[in-house]
Order: sequence, then C-alpha cells, then structure tokens
Amino acid sequence: MHRRQKPSAPEHKRDLAAHGGALSMSHNDTRSFFNFSQLVLSAGQLKSPPVLKHSKITYFEVEILDVQSKKQICIVDKIPPSSTILDVKHKFHKACPQWYPSRVGLQLERNGPYLKDSINIQSLAVSSIITLYFTDLGQQFFLTEYTGPLLIYLLFYIRLSTIYDQVESTKNFRHPVVHLACFCHCLHYIRHLLETLFVHKFSGGHTPLKNMIKGCAFYWGFTSWIAYYINHPRYTPPSFGHRQVSFAALAFLMCEAGNHFINVALAHQNHSGSKACFPSPTYNPFTWLFLLVSCPNYTYEVGSWISFTVMTQTLPAGIFAFLMVIQMSLWAQKKHKLYLKRFYPEVGISAPRSQEGTVCEVLPILLLICSMTLGTSLKSIPLSNIEQFWK
Repeated sequence: MHRRQKPSAPEHKRDLAAHGGALSMSHNDTRSFFNFSQLVLSAGQLKSPPVLKHSKITYFEVEILDVQSKKQICIVDKIPPSSTILDVKHKFHKACPQWYPSRVGLQLERNGPYLKDSINIQSLAVSSIITLYFTDLGQQFFLTEYTGPLLIYLLFYIRLSTIYDQVESTKNFRHPVVHLACFCHCLHYIRHLLETLFVHKFSGGHTPLKNMIKGCAFYWGFTSWIAYYINHPRYTPPSFGHRQVSFAALAFLMCEAGNHFINVALAHQNHSGSKACFPSPTYNPFTWLFLLVSCPNYTYEVGSWISFTVMTQTLPAGIFAFLMVIQMSLWAQKKHKLYLKRFYPEVGISAPRSQEGTVCEVLPILLLICSMTLGTSLKSIPLSNIEQFWK
C-alpha cells in the first residue's frame, strides 16, 4: 500500500491562498452584480436627463427671426411657461400689428413644420430664450390664389388641342379684342402678385387653408369659364365694335392704375406710423376717391371687372363682375366699420362718408350695366358651342 504523502507546509499554504482568492473574487462579483441590479430596479425606466429645469424660470423670451433672411424681427418677452404658441402669436401681433395671428406661421427650425397653436411653449425651451422662425402665411395664400388665374387663362389663350378643335382654331381669325382681353387679364393678376410681394404688408385676419380653398375655387373656376368663352374659335366681338372695346379698355386701365395707387397710399400710411387719422387722399388724383368712399381700392376693383365685361361682352365675365360687386360691397362695409371703431369710437356719425352708402347708391347702375351686357352677350357664342362645352 502506498501511503498518501502530506503536502509540505508551503505548498499547503499556497493552495489555501489560491482557493481563498477564487472564493473572494466570486463573492465580489456577485455583490457587484447585485448592487448594479438594485440600482437599475430603483431607478425605474431609463430617462434622458432633463434639458432645463423649467421650475426655476419665471418667464421666457421668444426671439422671432425672418425665415428667409434670418434677421431678427422682434423679441417677445415675459412669456409665462404655461403659454401656448397661439399666445405668442397674439403678443407678436401687438408688437407688429401688420401681421395678424391667423397669418403667422412659426417654426422651430427653418425647414421644419409649422408649430400648432396648442403646443406649450415650455416644451420647446432649452433655455430661457427660444428662437422661432416667422413665415407670412397670408402672402403664400395670395400668391397661390393669383398665380392660378394667370396661368389658366394663358392655357386657354394658346388654344390647346385638348380644349378646342384644332381645325376650327386654325381656320377662324382671332379678333383683336381677344388679344386685348388676354393682356388686361394678365395685367390685373400680375399687378396683384407684385403688390402682394412688394406693397401689401397688412390684411385682415383669416384662416389660411380654409380661405385658400375657397379663394382658389372661386377665382380659378371663373377664370376657366371666362377664358373658354373669350378664346373660343367662334367667339364674336362686342356689338358696338371698336368704340365699345376702346372705351372699356381705357376704363379698365384707369381702374387698375387707381387700385395700385390706393394700395400704395394705404401701405405708406401704415408704414409711416400715422395711424391716428382716417385714410385720406394725397396729391395723386387717383386717391381723391377717398373724398367719396372709405375703401377706393374695392371701388376700383369693381370698376375693373365691369370694364372687362363691357370690353369682352361675355356671359361668364358679367356673372363674375356681378358677384364681385356683392363681395366688394360686403368687404367695404366690414372695413368701414373697423375704421369707425378705430378712429371714431365715440361719434361714428361725424366720420367721412361710408363706402357702404356709396356702393349701395351706385349698385343699381352697376347692375343695370351688367344686365345689359349679359343680355347682349348671349349672342357671343352659339348654343351648339355651349352644348359642346358641357360634353
């Protein structure tokens, strides 16, 4: 039998030390993992660290920059943490009255989406100063509304084969009034576009999307109807010939010039800061209509479309002019009441003559002109063409 040899003392101590060290390391790893598990469980769901302790901020400051030039427009201060984007728009309107809250679009980034009115301002803050980018939604609305009729009319003017019969288009001669009508129609909407970009800096409040749909449907639809009749190969010139066309074209150009000068005068009056007086005429003779009405731009607009109706002598143009008389009368009444409320809050009776009264006085005359024009315009296009239009 072999007797088991006892290890020597040094070897025995070395084995005990190695075994004890392994147990110690295993025990430490278990304790570390247990402590880490307890830490994770006590912390709950992992959350990103808060960007800002809003409880320490009493008010925010909102810096509003132009989305195109990045230039500062204004700083809206003393915004409570509970405020919304709509509250910021209202305070922005007080600082810059030319921009109504409904036409103000605010973005957190230049290419980002527009912020909803219900968004809380505190949720956007990373510091006590918030930077937002401003876009004029009213300008986009008018540019869309006026660009459509300009392009639509030109499509009918070139007589596309998908709209008119190509053989009939090449066979029939175009009367000069067709070219003149295209020039006047394009001039009207080009003026609107240029004034929207460089003149108009203020307008009444509106809901951009809702008004854009209604405005585009109205203007684009009537433009298609008017352009189809005037540019039709079987279109016949006005009953009184060259004199009727010349007189109406001259009246149209005068109304367009008057409308432009009125808009420039109103823009200059608002930009100069002289808002304490009722709109008044200047040295320009086209602005002397202020002596009779409070909204000459609407009067000139009505005059332009009545002149266009007399010049072309078509049914769609007459109906459009009739609707414009009604619409401009309603807008004039509303604008005149705002003028009275702003400039004559105590004695509205002593205010200048109302556009409402003047339009109502001339309304029967305008309706008579439209009815006479509509009565003769039925001869312009044969019934066979009307049936062809609806097919």
